[in-house]
Amino acid sequence: MPVSASTTALLQIHFCVLLWGLTAILGKLISLPATALVWWRMLLVSGTALLLPQVWRGLRRMPRRQLAIYAGIGLVVALHWLTFYGAIKLANASVAVISMGLCPIFLALIEPWIARRPFDPRELGLGLAVVPGVLLVVGGTPSDMQIGLLVGVVSAFLASAFSALNKRYAANADALTVTAIELGAGTLLLTLLAPFLAGDSAAFVLPDGRDTLLLALLAYGCTLLPFALSLIALRQISAFTAQLAINLEPVYAITIAALLFGEQRELNASFYLGVVIIVAAVIVHPLLARRS
Repeated sequence: MPVSASTTALLQIHFCVLLWGLTAILGKLISLPATALVWWRMLLVSGTALLLPQVWRGLRRMPRRQLAIYAGIGLVVALHWLTFYGAIKLANASVAVISMGLCPIFLALIEPWIARRPFDPRELGLGLAVVPGVLLVVGGTPSDMQIGLLVGVVSAFLASAFSALNKRYAANADALTVTAIELGAGTLLLTLLAPFLAGDSAAFVLPDGRDTLLLALLAYGCTLLPFALSLIALRQISAFTAQLAINLEPVYAITIAALLFGEQRELNASFYLGVVIIVAAVIVHPLLARRS
């Protein structure tokens, strides 16, 4: 019996989510500091995108103001990834990933301002459903990981800003061209910042063989590949259906982290009860928002 196009697309989206979940795992495995890791990831992806004729055609047609906007969004992306991998290095993959569960709260506050639409208190109310889980996560995180959790919260705020900005300015642009501009600008920002970031002054040192392989997997297997597959899948399924699958990313990442690193031994039952509440709220959030 042949598989329908929508079923194939749904399987593709879940595969993409699994790959995105692996970004936290690879961040844990790569021995480079956060700045070097993000710099190499952005350089590899943007450099590869700039090899495509489609990207150069898009750049030639793009107005300067629009190019500047995408470059500015790229700076936000760079800071988001920097803080995300910083949270992994300061705590662990599970803590960094679950911090992203705060995005609905930040989006409820940020998106109306960026999109220039009225503030909807219902969105904030739905987002606040994650707060009990966050309190349990904080209580279940060891004291030496608390700074990593705080950095993860900053990363969630930046991710929300990036999402809202891209939704407003990049929805109808060529996706590969936008990716090349945003990640290229992010690479330039980190190039300028690296000498001033304590402990990361060697950001541009060549990684060893193991880290090179893991960086290539991060850049191409967990960034470019799911990006292309998700674009194809969205031709067959709605963005709403895709978002429900994407909300499962913390489940995949935390499960893999427990299997590979035994992170469940570093975190107590309170943390995982909080995880269950946050993941449930994040999954149910779009359903309730759509009904509202």
